[in-house]
Amino acid sequence: MPAVSDRLPTFPWDRLEPYKATAAAHPGGLVDLSVGTPVDPVPEVIRKALTAAADSPGYPTVWGTAELRDAITGWVGRRLGARDLGHAHVLPVVGSKELVAWLPTQLGLGPGDRVAHPRLAYPTYEVGARLAGAEPVVYDTVTELDPAGLRLLWLNSPSNPTGRVLGADELRAAVSWAREHGVPVFSDECYLELGWEAEPVSVLHPDICGGDYEGIVAVHSLSKRSNLAGYRAAFLAGDPAILGELLTLRKHGGMMVPAPVQAATVAALGDDTHVAEQRARYAARRAALRTALEANGFRIEHSEASLYLWATRDEPCWRTVGELAERGILVAPGEFYGTAGERFVRVAFTATDERIAAAVERLTR
Repeated sequence: MPAVSDRLPTFPWDRLEPYKATAAAHPGGLVDLSVGTPVDPVPEVIRKALTAAADSPGYPTVWGTAELRDAITGWVGRRLGARDLGHAHVLPVVGSKELVAWLPTQLGLGPGDRVAHPRLAYPTYEVGARLAGAEPVVYDTVTELDPAGLRLLWLNSPSNPTGRVLGADELRAAVSWAREHGVPVFSDECYLELGWEAEPVSVLHPDICGGDYEGIVAVHSLSKRSNLAGYRAAFLAGDPAILGELLTLRKHGGMMVPAPVQAATVAALGDDTHVAEQRARYAARRAALRTALEANGFRIEHSEASLYLWATRDEPCWRTVGELAERGILVAPGEFYGTAGERFVRVAFTATDERIAAAVERLTR
């Protein structure tokens, strides 16, 4: 069997450990802005639902409860504008990263097949292709891709890492091109509810897909909008033919969202108040960090949505990482997301108010 190191790129976060050690040695402690992990409490309404479902001795179903499917279709209609979806159009998954990493395998892709993702992108798109033995290919514009052998097209809006939001015209063009060439589209929209200077739109919106879901699937997660990264709660919505095939495969693999998490997801999707409250926290942290970074000579590009600021001082990213680590601030080098990010860093604003204030003080001292 080929070694994992021969099949996959180096796990990027391992390379950051020496810089983390440097930052942690700062007298004021580490301010970790590298990984966008939620730090605020899980909303009470969600914890109550989880606790109430704690006595769940039986196996859950892969497709989820009818209540969960109702909650997903209701949210998709209310929030994404796709109001005619039924249960066959949705599928819960065990966190969105699991789905991204294993989707090419689950779709039956292998050697000779190609998987396309944005040039600057979440590394797991490439990892998923390589796990299946397929070839990852990058693009700047979808319509410039060579369709030969292309079996999966990833869109990502809002983008991780840049926070860029694809406009309606770009999304329509991508969907139209993919349908013309028979390429399934999976649109990673996990940051859709975190738009700041733009209003992200889903590929499922009728203005984008024409009310026809053939060949398109949207990927959504509750990790960011509801502080549920620890719950591994996510779902797919879109083409029932694609989701039906995935459901059958996932039944064989026992890929089940735990029953208490299903109940918690129902509560989370039914409550918009906690989402607005969390957005307000992130908006304040984002504004403070942006002002401090710009005062320190950084230029912010894109970043109109998501939980990150895509920042540069027009120098190699590892130099920036090292200099900030000396101040006790840890950020992610843009190189993690592709060679086009070599002069950028990704700065998450998911730390606590106290840690964000510490970062601002160190940047503006």
